[in-house]
Amino acid sequence: MKNKKLYFSIIAIIATWLLLPYHVKRALTYWYPEIKDHEIFENRTIEKSDSAYEWAFHTNYNKKGPSQAQRDTLEQYQSIAFLVIQNGSILYEEYWDDYDENSQTNSFSMAKSIVGLLIGAAIDDGYIKSLDQPVGDFLPHFKEGNNQQLTIRHLLTMSSGSNWDEKYTSPFSMTTEAYYGNDLEALVNRLEIIETPGKFFNYKSGDTQILAHLLKAATGKTLSDYTAEKLWHPLGAHSDALWSLDRENGYEKAYCCLNSNARDFALLGQLILKKGNWKGQQLINEEYIMESIRPASHLKDPKTNEAIKHYGQQWWIINQDSIQMPYARGILGQYVIAVPHKNAVIVRLGHKRSKGKINHHPSDIYTYIQAGLDIMD
Repeated sequence: MKNKKLYFSIIAIIATWLLLPYHVKRALTYWYPEIKDHEIFENRTIEKSDSAYEWAFHTNYNKKGPSQAQRDTLEQYQSIAFLVIQNGSILYEEYWDDYDENSQTNSFSMAKSIVGLLIGAAIDDGYIKSLDQPVGDFLPHFKEGNNQQLTIRHLLTMSSGSNWDEKYTSPFSMTTEAYYGNDLEALVNRLEIIETPGKFFNYKSGDTQILAHLLKAATGKTLSDYTAEKLWHPLGAHSDALWSLDRENGYEKAYCCLNSNARDFALLGQLILKKGNWKGQQLINEEYIMESIRPASHLKDPKTNEAIKHYGQQWWIINQDSIQMPYARGILGQYVIAVPHKNAVIVRLGHKRSKGKINHHPSDIYTYIQAGLDIMD
């Protein structure tokens, strides 16, 4: 009898597993996202520049580092890279474990800021008329019903009002399906606008994913190819990058999952400092850059009803000592921080970040900013 019950239990478990959706099986197999997850996904290459940009080294290179308390935080959250660039020169860099300046790791949601930059490039190229152009002009799913209210600006500012489920711990959420699933197009086509867009800030990875599908429809190019054309090549990226896909030859996981190294990620911060201009060439128009890194203060926080101060257009904005700094951010503590008043960029990559937040920002980022500022002084 016991053997019979065990047999049927095993059969039931197997049957349940076989009936689970593809993304749930993958989520239960791999569980937590990791910085080397490109190894479990299909990827598309973003080719490096033919003429790589070589960072200069500051005369005080690595002469001053983080304080012991700052180092404790860097190591507590398992940092793999910490890079400080000032006036276009590397002032300090450090790598941990087996990682170095060439190591490819996942950007996670820093990729959102890259997608935001590409929208600006597409406007410059004439593929998009304006930020207030309806998304339905590009994607048929957003031509009818409440969906036709959606504009590009709503997506950039995370105010779509869509039914996207931004949960990271449930294997059944849309975010998990996007990460571990194999059909991003079908997922995007399930999205519906259920609240009036353009009123409240609600961070949703789906907003960025829609932007990526819109970019492909508008440009006729893959997101990776357009990234190479508009950013990676002209900026002089030193290494090929990889953008993880939902399946072979599929769609980029645009809200996350561009894999590169600290020095090439720093190029994005440097472009922000230069207001879109690189070596005399305006890669993205200055007005768009400045709008991207200004708070979308016309939006309200749904919990407090206060004006938004911490987010612009796919870029986070942090205030430290009354100084405003835009930055790109990933879920495991990936940060590219532009520090305009010091003409500097700070990059931190790692395995973990603080669970606590201060004014909507992970508390550990304040330590990395202060460490960078102290090194600059």
